[in-house]
Amino acid sequence: MNPTQVVSQAKTKLQSALEHFQANLKSLRTGRASSAMLDGVVVEAYGTPMPLNQVATVTAPEAQMIQISPFDPSNIQAIATAIRNNPALGMNPSDDGRVIRVPVPPLTEDRRRDIVKQVGQKQEECMISLRGIRRDAFDAIDSAKKAKELGEDDAKRLEKQVDDALNATKASAEAAARAKETEIMTV
Repeated sequence: MNPTQVVSQAKTKLQSALEHFQANLKSLRTGRASSAMLDGVVVEAYGTPMPLNQVATVTAPEAQMIQISPFDPSNIQAIATAIRNNPALGMNPSDDGRVIRVPVPPLTEDRRRDIVKQVGQKQEECMISLRGIRRDAFDAIDSAKKAKELGEDDAKRLEKQVDDALNATKASAEAAARAKETEIMTV
């Protein structure tokens, strides 16, 4: 691999790690209803487990309500059961034969603190991933330096570019985590 490609590849990996972290944050529950809250729900439909978004349309028409419109009305009971049996959600759906409504109860102070801890855990997982990407890039630069494909000054310059990209990504992840914590703690 060309040593200068290492930096661009590292930037791409850093960006995808940040996007993954931000997607994880969206699935965390806040005081408001969000269709992303049900992304991890798997429904037993047609004899096979399927993600909820493949068997129904999920919307949040109100701040405290999620509405699920199944593509096939025969799956209503399976969808309601999957949501009810998911302990991470703690929600109780109700259906009228056509749509399922899931009221989102307001969070207690203790539950808010638990969710903020989850944000911290997800942020730490992201940081570990970012450090791994940095280490891989540095290893590639070192091996190019040892193979005499790269001079000492060029290696230092590439390492600085990787560090700069890492620091920018880290700052974005920290800002996203702070924003999510603020959103969760706001009553």
